[in-house]
Amino acid sequence: MNTTIATSVPAGSFFDLGRKDPELLRLREEGAESALPFALMERLIKSGTPYAQHARSLRSENVTVPGVAFDWFDAQLPGEIANEINLTNYEIAEHTDDRRAALSEALDRLSLVHPEGFARVREFVRGLLWVGLKPGVRGSSLISSSDPALPYIVVFSDKARHHIPPNTVSPEPSPRFLAENLLHEGTHQSISFHVLQHQVFADGYSSKESPKIEIKWRAGQGVARNQFWEVDRAFHATGVYNQLLRFRRTELDRDDLTANERACFEAAYDEGLPAVRYLMRELELLSENFTPHGVELLADLRQQTDQL
Repeated sequence: MNTTIATSVPAGSFFDLGRKDPELLRLREEGAESALPFALMERLIKSGTPYAQHARSLRSENVTVPGVAFDWFDAQLPGEIANEINLTNYEIAEHTDDRRAALSEALDRLSLVHPEGFARVREFVRGLLWVGLKPGVRGSSLISSSDPALPYIVVFSDKARHHIPPNTVSPEPSPRFLAENLLHEGTHQSISFHVLQHQVFADGYSSKESPKIEIKWRAGQGVARNQFWEVDRAFHATGVYNQLLRFRRTELDRDDLTANERACFEAAYDEGLPAVRYLMRELELLSENFTPHGVELLADLRQQTDQL
């Protein structure tokens, strides 16, 4: 078995959208390819809800980079889907020339400057949900997110053009920040694919009962769940940090950043490096929560972390 986190979708596997599955075949034959991830959602959740049928009410336009097209969804987000992936307070943001240009620039940046990162996004992302809070809803909107229950789909808001999680916020938007957030969620999806297809955590491991890792840099956020992370959440974060720190380092080594972009990437890199090293040490101390395969993945993450 490969001892690195998935970089591609195995042909014929559950996540292969081109396999000869009756439902997937039907959707492809009917020209409803954009609904394919929602058919996988039906299998993963096993609720009996026809998510793929609901998804067909979503319109989409293609956002393309050479050889790859992504579905950028439009229209109203069906309530059955929004309820399942915690988006009841959100609506799909209007498609505008400004947002279209930002998406195209972000994807172009990934493909031209970060080919390894773009390969991961191309493999594990098909649909893009640009959302905003519904009128009258108070609270801080998400930056970006993805849900293991909905493969191939990433969600983000206008904040993804300004905010490099967890704490770097820019007064000016940048497609480079949006590019990082797309890579962030594409990497989460790749880790989710791997965990769902391979036994990474030990028999009996439960996220609910997991040992907790203190996250000191989240102490000021006031949300208990963000201050203490489960082993599986920390594992996801360590894999994501390893990708994003390479992205930030590559950006910082270039000479085409604005002064603001450089300052933001420097701050995010300086914050992220000690964070990933800390998470790596904590996971190794809790290695009994992993299978032998999971321990091999930790060893690979250790090697990646030491190279940063």
